[in-house]
Amino acid sequence: MANVVYMPKLSDTMTEGVVADWNKKIGDKVEEGELLAEIETDKATMEFESFYAGTLLYIGVEKGQTAPVNDILCIIGEKGEDVSALIAQGAKKEEHPAEEPKTPAAKEVVATPVVTPAPTSTPAPVAAPTPKAPVATPVVNSDTDRVFVSPLARKMAEEKGIALNSVLGSGENGRIVKRDIEHYVPYVAPAGTPRTFAAPAGVENFEEVPVSQMRKTIARRLAESKFSAPHFYLTIHVDMENAMAARKAINAPGDVKISYNDMVIKAAAMALTKHPNVNSSWLGDKIRRNHHVNIGVAVAVDEGLLVPVVRFANTKGMAQIGAEVKDYAEKAKSKKLQPADWEGSTFTISNLGMFGIDNFTAIINPPDACILAVGGIQEIPVVKNGQVVPGHVMTLTMSCDHRVVDGSTGAKFLQTLKAYLENPVSMLV
Repeated sequence: MANVVYMPKLSDTMTEGVVADWNKKIGDKVEEGELLAEIETDKATMEFESFYAGTLLYIGVEKGQTAPVNDILCIIGEKGEDVSALIAQGAKKEEHPAEEPKTPAAKEVVATPVVTPAPTSTPAPVAAPTPKAPVATPVVNSDTDRVFVSPLARKMAEEKGIALNSVLGSGENGRIVKRDIEHYVPYVAPAGTPRTFAAPAGVENFEEVPVSQMRKTIARRLAESKFSAPHFYLTIHVDMENAMAARKAINAPGDVKISYNDMVIKAAAMALTKHPNVNSSWLGDKIRRNHHVNIGVAVAVDEGLLVPVVRFANTKGMAQIGAEVKDYAEKAKSKKLQPADWEGSTFTISNLGMFGIDNFTAIINPPDACILAVGGIQEIPVVKNGQVVPGHVMTLTMSCDHRVVDGSTGAKFLQTLKAYLENPVSMLV
């Protein structure tokens, strides 16, 4: 009897998957536990191992195609077996539960195989009056002639023998990212044409980039949060003079290096233990008040945003927090994060201060009730003891779900957080 394999649910938020590559073709022998396909989820690209032995008789989702969870992925059985009836039945996904219990061997892929797009999907200039003018060119540092590229995209390009200076980057500021290598089309510029990101004058041009599973999920979850949770915002200014001095003293020996972000995470974690209503979640018919403190830390990656979790952050020192965040950031950018790394946050922190942002508001990361937006430290005039003197101030803005947190509750939490940051020694007691 042939066995139908359905699109597995490889993460808690996965609703559909993309087959990045098939490691077998129809007619190939398949052993139980053998690598069958590589599936792109909303979080990462995972290796999917077969839990059946036999011959691959049918492929329901071709390479590069998308299918909902529980749709028929493939059929494995005896060579020559008629599977037409199973194909018809397998299309009725509502009749078949997910194969989650049978996918413990799914493993994450660091370098995703290249998916070659159809010629019709390549971007084209619109109404270009000068046919030989280039549409766009890779972004290159004019001082060093260095192409800006993510580590994963660089590795993929090396494996495929693609010259990076011929790739058009679609990431921030023209950075070459994974999708650019996946959908690579050779670029040839006319001799003597300067390499800049801007299109030639008088030429309208655009490109359409396929939406990744990660970006789809981010869009859906943030839209649900923004339009279902009644957000309100609280802003507070923190005098960072003592924090700057404390950080300098801690980092001076060179044994450990902590960042201001590590200090904010530690201070927030300690403040949450005193304000459990902020450390809560809206569950529809009840509110979950968490007694543990798990801080989600927003990490930007090429295709969106991941939020790995520092667990029991209130019990950890700043150096340990910093080491974990650094490790998570490296894993996130190389797609090595596992579901356990991003699940279970009770509060979220998003820091854009290192990008020169003074202040901003963030969208709540459900099911958390709050998210803290951290701006950069500004050197501005401040009033101390009746005198205007130079000061260093950091702006914190907390987005709150009004179904869970009231204004006074959030304000008291921010006061406690401010007190910890303005007197960092209190976090060591």
